[in-house]
Amino acid sequence: MHAIDIDLPKLHGKALQNQHWITEGMPKKAEPWLLGGPGSVSKDRANHHALKEVLHKAISHKPWRWPKHPVFFLADPHADSEAFIASLVASGGVSKIGKKDHQIKLTKQGRKGVFIIGGDCLDKGPSNLQLLRSVRNLMDIGAKVKLLAGNHDMRLLMGLRAFTMDRDPTTEHLFVRMGPKVVPLLKEVYELYLKDKDVLKGIPSLKDCRRKLFPSHNWFKAFPKEAEWLMPQQSIDRELNRMRKKIDVFEAACNEAGLSLRHVYATALKCCDLFLDPNGEFGWFFNEMQLTYKAGSFLFIHAGLDDRIINVIEEEGVGHLNKMFRKQIKHHLFEFYFGPLANTMRTKYRDVDMPLTTHGVNLAYDNGIHAIVHGHRNRTTGQRIMLRQGMIHIESDITLDRNSRIKEGLTGVGMGVTIINPNGQVIGISNDYPYAKVFQPETF
Repeated sequence: MHAIDIDLPKLHGKALQNQHWITEGMPKKAEPWLLGGPGSVSKDRANHHALKEVLHKAISHKPWRWPKHPVFFLADPHADSEAFIASLVASGGVSKIGKKDHQIKLTKQGRKGVFIIGGDCLDKGPSNLQLLRSVRNLMDIGAKVKLLAGNHDMRLLMGLRAFTMDRDPTTEHLFVRMGPKVVPLLKEVYELYLKDKDVLKGIPSLKDCRRKLFPSHNWFKAFPKEAEWLMPQQSIDRELNRMRKKIDVFEAACNEAGLSLRHVYATALKCCDLFLDPNGEFGWFFNEMQLTYKAGSFLFIHAGLDDRIINVIEEEGVGHLNKMFRKQIKHHLFEFYFGPLANTMRTKYRDVDMPLTTHGVNLAYDNGIHAIVHGHRNRTTGQRIMLRQGMIHIESDITLDRNSRIKEGLTGVGMGVTIINPNGQVIGISNDYPYAKVFQPETF
């Protein structure tokens, strides 16, 4: 595949000389971005023809439209602020003006553009709270930011909301359902806000804390009866098996982190103050969140679509999805978390996921949606273009957080961004692939 000439994003900021790994990791040349294959730049002519057919089919419904302003899509930062900041710099929309994470400013392109954070700000990485502060700082310097809901983010919201509610079989298991993945965040909050204080004063006994945090003994009988109107039996059985495993390991994971269930209870109260109180330090996080965002012919979402969601778009429009999202996470936790909306945050187009069919794809085309840009499916060689039932999916989770990178055999801090330019180009940049990938639909 031959390199092509394009204007790659310029890296800005004097501080870059102190963070030379950013400049060293940036691709300096570009090549055409095609369908599938190693690095998603397949030379297979059949793949090229398949992509051409899809593009022609899409524009036979509605013309292809490009966003009016640059869009910078950063997916799945997973609690790694350094990777997040490096990706902002890689986009060309942010200038680094100092060594610390908050020392950034917008470039001319950044002031024009929209930064979309594609969900999953939490879990995995070195610091959940530092990542959230970096997101808030990006907003505070004047960037236009769209914050999408990811399954890891929603898991925390569901757990904290359930903790504050009267017990009900449909929600009382949601705190423990967060599982061991939430323990690092609890530990972080405890260490920063509660350690060395008399935090257990007024906290219930260990037995009462366990009763409050865990589902009741009859939950395994009560939940299936309450859930059958929304969930098929296969999904109910899977949920019961999942909860048996999480109940078995949750308390042990907390104890291993140095947190008794009384400490967890106190920390959960503090998390509610931080995240659920509108005046809490992170009260903005869930309030700013939306399910999806559309720009031109591109729909941005954490994981993907299915026919039921596309039917909502057909009948009510994309904006209605975000209204449904706000209403359900506030008033109908069970309906949200186990219903169609949450599928957009966790689908991988498996048999157990809600289906996307060619009928749904045609409806999406009728509504001017020609490509889905999403995260959730992590990649180790940069972004990838795939077809799902004949619809273009631009997979943009490129494994940013360092803990996941170690597990996947990747070195250093992750860095990358997917850029949609008004000039008719989609550019995929990652320090795990030597070239910037450039997708230009008009060439087909």
